[in-house]
Amino acid sequence: MTETADDLSAPLGQDKPRRKRRLRLPFTVMQLIAVMLGLFLLAFAGFAIFNKDPLGGEPMTRIAIRDPKATDEKPAASGHDQAARQESKHETKDAPKQAGDQKTVTMIDGSTGARHDVVIGAGDAADKGEAASAPPPVMNGIDPKLLEKSRYGMIPAISGDLKPFNVYAAEADRAKAAKMPVVAIVIGGLGVGAAKTTDAIMKLPGAVTLAFTPYGADPGKLAERARAQRHEIFLQIPMEPYDFPDNDPGPQTLLTSLTPDQNTDRLYWHLSRMQGYAGLTNFMGARFIATDAAMQPIIREASRRGLGFFDDGSSPRSIASQAAGSLAVPFGKGDIALDAVPTPTEIDRALNKLESTARERGVAIGTASALPVSIERVGAWIKTLNDRGILLVPLTTAMLKSKSS
Repeated sequence: MTETADDLSAPLGQDKPRRKRRLRLPFTVMQLIAVMLGLFLLAFAGFAIFNKDPLGGEPMTRIAIRDPKATDEKPAASGHDQAARQESKHETKDAPKQAGDQKTVTMIDGSTGARHDVVIGAGDAADKGEAASAPPPVMNGIDPKLLEKSRYGMIPAISGDLKPFNVYAAEADRAKAAKMPVVAIVIGGLGVGAAKTTDAIMKLPGAVTLAFTPYGADPGKLAERARAQRHEIFLQIPMEPYDFPDNDPGPQTLLTSLTPDQNTDRLYWHLSRMQGYAGLTNFMGARFIATDAAMQPIIREASRRGLGFFDDGSSPRSIASQAAGSLAVPFGKGDIALDAVPTPTEIDRALNKLESTARERGVAIGTASALPVSIERVGAWIKTLNDRGILLVPLTTAMLKSKSS
């Protein structure tokens, strides 16, 4: 058998070297890969051709363009929005939900997430598409000399010897009041709810003082109507209660956690909602009215603007009397909450107690809300006062008598 050269050259005792074989794929597999690659390229080309994106593959920047009308519309409490952006740790506000001539503003506590809906009137501005934050119009019968412009609207001011406390006080026989026991009654929480406010205005005599909150669809018009019926009016200022924010008085509430400048700014918003009031009174606010550092700037503003201050008597720790006395601000304090228990029997009992207090001290002040039962019982009791030797007087008259006695 013939051997090749390789066989002859191989060393004895060793196997012949094996040739390396290359791995070759079957022809059919290569075809399959080529077909798949072709299909992929075809699909990509089809997407590029038929996709309706003329800038496909190019970088883009999206810019949100807002409707100017939408951005112009702000909630009625726009001052609160500005303060809330600066003080988000205290409270923030959702976009308002509109309904007719009112807006519902959702208050959100920043620490607990608690939500509280408050209805604020948008007035004519909402109907006309104007900014709802437009300053309220000046009411009829208001002396322009007793007004000062603020960024929220017109607020009270002193003009020479003229002060709102004296100019807007209701008429009363003060000489007679000095000689006999007097009572004053303050009906609060008005301006929100036109029906109950109208009942208080029309069913109670003019000597009853009416206290308005700054909220409602149009508290200025209702306050104007009250003054036309000879009622003296006071403005209620929402202040922080002990259980805030679980119990929230509403937008622009004065808070002990804010600086004096921030609370003063909020106070100006409240002062601008209406005109013609003789003084201020607290709306809730047991914590605020008991905090000296918080109350002092508010009493100073009342003094600067010729206003009185009425403490509704709900906070036994109130320092309002001392603060008002140090600045010679006309002051009064509620003695009895007449409808703390809103039943006819309990209201009558509270009215009898108010009468006894007036006989003992010469002056007594009762507070009540505009509940139908309260208005009915208070109205019936007032009709009997002349026979009892008690004189019903406006709050300002009772405040002045308390100061002189």
